[in-house]
Amino acid sequence: MFRALNRFAIERPVIFWSFVLGTTGPVMVLTVPKFRREYLGFKGNEPLPISYPLPNRARTPVSGYEDSA
Repeated sequence: MFRALNRFAIERPVIFWSFVLGTTGPVMVLTVPKFRREYLGFKGNEPLPISYPLPNRARTPVSGYEDSA
């Protein structure tokens, strides 16, 4: 395995660096969020509201600009 990587690094550096970058991506997906939370003090965003709060009053019907003929 290491011989093949050494050979690719010398003879075909494009394939070697593609392999290196392709393997570091999934590793970073697993390690970076935990590192940010524990060591950098990153707090996630508060969740977005999924409903709109209605006011505590009587609702008046809309008048004007109706589409009734």
